[in-house]
Amino acid sequence: MRSASGNLSEWLGLIRFSHTIFALPFAAIATLLAFEKPLADSGEFPQVRWQDLLGVLACMITARSAAMAFNRWADRDVDARNPRTASRHIPAGRLSGSSVVWFTAIMAGLFVASTLLFLPNPLPVLGSPFVLAILLGYSYAKRFTDAAQVWLGVALAISPICAWVAIRGTQSGLWWTELALPLSLAFAVAFWVAGFDTIYACQDEAFDREARLRSLPVRFGISGSLTVAKLLHLAMLAALAVFIYIGTSVGFGIPMVVIGTAVAVLVIYQHALVRPDDLSRVGIAFFNTNAVISVVLLMGTIVDVWLL
Repeated sequence: MRSASGNLSEWLGLIRFSHTIFALPFAAIATLLAFEKPLADSGEFPQVRWQDLLGVLACMITARSAAMAFNRWADRDVDARNPRTASRHIPAGRLSGSSVVWFTAIMAGLFVASTLLFLPNPLPVLGSPFVLAILLGYSYAKRFTDAAQVWLGVALAISPICAWVAIRGTQSGLWWTELALPLSLAFAVAFWVAGFDTIYACQDEAFDREARLRSLPVRFGISGSLTVAKLLHLAMLAALAVFIYIGTSVGFGIPMVVIGTAVAVLVIYQHALVRPDDLSRVGIAFFNTNAVISVVLLMGTIVDVWLL
């Protein structure tokens, strides 16, 4: 029998709340740097407001919660047929589809409401429908494009750009000329996420092919997709190097170079864990390594910009 609402642990499990650690650090990095870089037109620093910090946190949590819940609802029939995902909340009957739809709507509404915290900067609230379209649209990407993993990368990559624009938006008449720093970080996130999600999607290559779903593993096979993932992660490391170089304008130095090197080692380790004939350690590569990468970059930013 399906539960109408479920308990708190069920809802946190539905949205994989613990995995917020993958994306939130990048919005936090952009937020820290937005306050540390002088405004282009005055040379002064943006004013630090508590509501801006709260807005970034609220937007990240609500937007991600809406996206994850909608993904589970959109994939409910597919998940029910896939042995790997049949135990998820809706197919297993722990949460009803209608309650998940209501949860998605509430989270989406709270996301839009959270953008009001950035007023008088109107850009976040004006851009909120487009952000939701990208985030929710991912759930249907594998129905019509092989690049579903790239779509997910873009969906997570917009977080540092949105945080930057939300903080600096209308405070500087030349804010659009300052996007090189958050853009380079966004490219690093996009390539990183697309790469590790390609590895993760290899687990479902056979099922997706049979179900006529589209993905990079379906398009290139497991061996070819692992090669694509390596290329995506090489692009990620290149974008990260550009980000660190541009970041010298806000205080990046030797510590951030060391952090970047550590991230490269972790990425290499991630690929060493999986082979075309052995995907048994994909979970370790996906969850453990990626959580460390995002947190390490955030800690490196804090140390290099604030403490040194």
